[in-house]
Amino acid sequence: MYKKNILDQIKYPADLRKIKEKDLENVSKELRAELVDVVSETGGHLGAGLGVVELTVALHYIFDTPKDKIVWDVGHQAYPHKIITGRREKIRTLRKGGGLSGFTKRSESEYDPFGAAHSSTSISSTLGMAVAKSLSKNSNHVVAVIGDGAMSAGMAYEAMNNAGAMKSKLIVILNDNDMSIARPVGAMSSYLARLLSGKTYFSLREIIKFITSAFSKRFKDRAGKAEEFIRDIVSGGTLFNELGFYYVGPIDGHNLKDLIPVLKNVKNSKYKGPILVHVVTKKGKGYKPAEDSRDKYHGVSKFNVVTGEQSKSKSNLPTYTKVFANTLVKHAENDTKIIGITGAMPSGTGMDIFGKKFPDRMFDVGIAEQHAVTFAAGLSTEGYKPFVAIYSTFLQRAYDQIVHDVAIQKLPVRFAIDRAGLVGADGPTHSGSFDITYLATLPNFVVMAASDEAELVKMINTAVNIKDRPSAFRYPRGNGIGVELPDIKEILEIGKGKIIKEGKKVALLNFGARLQECLKASLILDNIGISTTVVDARFAKPLDEKLIMDLSINHEVLITIEEGSIGGFGSHVMQMLSERGIFDKGLKMRSMILPDIFLDQDTPEQMYKKAGLDRDSIVEKVKSTLSSNIVIAKNKNIS
Repeated sequence: MYKKNILDQIKYPADLRKIKEKDLENVSKELRAELVDVVSETGGHLGAGLGVVELTVALHYIFDTPKDKIVWDVGHQAYPHKIITGRREKIRTLRKGGGLSGFTKRSESEYDPFGAAHSSTSISSTLGMAVAKSLSKNSNHVVAVIGDGAMSAGMAYEAMNNAGAMKSKLIVILNDNDMSIARPVGAMSSYLARLLSGKTYFSLREIIKFITSAFSKRFKDRAGKAEEFIRDIVSGGTLFNELGFYYVGPIDGHNLKDLIPVLKNVKNSKYKGPILVHVVTKKGKGYKPAEDSRDKYHGVSKFNVVTGEQSKSKSNLPTYTKVFANTLVKHAENDTKIIGITGAMPSGTGMDIFGKKFPDRMFDVGIAEQHAVTFAAGLSTEGYKPFVAIYSTFLQRAYDQIVHDVAIQKLPVRFAIDRAGLVGADGPTHSGSFDITYLATLPNFVVMAASDEAELVKMINTAVNIKDRPSAFRYPRGNGIGVELPDIKEILEIGKGKIIKEGKKVALLNFGARLQECLKASLILDNIGISTTVVDARFAKPLDEKLIMDLSINHEVLITIEEGSIGGFGSHVMQMLSERGIFDKGLKMRSMILPDIFLDQDTPEQMYKKAGLDRDSIVEKVKSTLSSNIVIAKNKNIS
């Protein structure tokens, strides 16, 4: 028998290591129940965490954390890890303003040695740590836990290739939770994993090497190949062996009787090089609604623990993502050249909708954004019309390909940039803050931002017809505002904005989804006697130079508003106006952008308030600009 609420005895991993090994299964059961209960209240990533409960317990039980480092890739696997590393009391603040991050975060805990929210970084980062420890003569262990599709990214293999060549002391746990790599796991493979990770086999392997070294190269090569052949038959580790890793597995990631001895053997081994332990887990394990769900409850809103029913938004308004998907489907029905591409996010980008309709024309390339972009570039050279649907924050990973493979060659690849702007609970790692800046700076690009769902449809229509250069249109997470959607034949004139409301004193030049806040601000300003024009710029590149010049000449104040960082739309407007000499004539101009900080997670409304991009902030910016006077500092130290 074990004490009830055994989890209550564990605040830190040191407490876990005091628990008897036979009680670890009960710890896992309680940890899994706690995880389900927590996420039912907070929402967030559930399936991946359920799949690594036993692995989390085993790792912290065997390794001396935080002296030994464990890096989770990606961080949404780490909810169970957070619960047993001193954060249980705050775990219900997960993804809330002022609360715990939904990912690993260095500033949050010494048990999070590396922040991870984008995938496939664990092996590279832990290799850096391993080399640092070696240089410092530090014998503590470094462990990377990579899974949930993260092995589909090239960066993981680049890191493994480097680690294998360097013979660095590094442990990689491959959490294979979709059976994409593993062969069937049974008693024999588990037994062999324990055997192959044990001291006896490691010693025997070294003895064989020593003996064969005294014989001819031909015999030595045959002996080596025979050993590899035997190991590969039972374990399937050929690829990892070729990359320089000692492969162990596959083993059942939910069986602590297998996990504990294997991890213990690996920890204590004298092997001087990287080791990969292949662990097979089941995403959503132990919670039937998650196990039965197609996505294994990868990401969920709040839900009923008993039924698994999620508390979905009751809004009847369509999401921007769905508007994009449905519009692209309509175009693809008439144009067989249209191709959909995404990187492991078919449901998040709406490409699942496109894929159901056109399974032969939708390509999910995995977590491989660089490949996705160049793959699209190749398609476009053959006359196809690829639409690359990727979150703004993930597209950052393919910037060189956008520049070199698309922009320089003026290839008409269309980028559908989802999750543009601040995204709420996922925090700074997933906010689309930089795409305006990093795309609008490139020659040959058309860069658009939708102010509402109707404008998004027009931008998709426009992109379909752009055949001489790349284009991008950005749109936010969440629901539209409820406007009527136009026909798919309605396109925009490239580089032309739209006056929404006319005034005389102040011009608010909006780019993107802050248009409604601009309109709200203009009503307040009008009521206090400040006549305000509101314009939807639509394009950051090319700019509507004539419209912007007219606004500058006919208004005392020009303010640009965008959901992006410095260097974006406002900077391009300012550069153009300065070249035209407008500022020489007294125009007051300000740019409202995201602040030069990474904003922590909160509700989107609170995040935009903190960023100074809500209605009240716009009003205050107008007032302060109108009342400002030029002050020239007079100081003998200023030349």
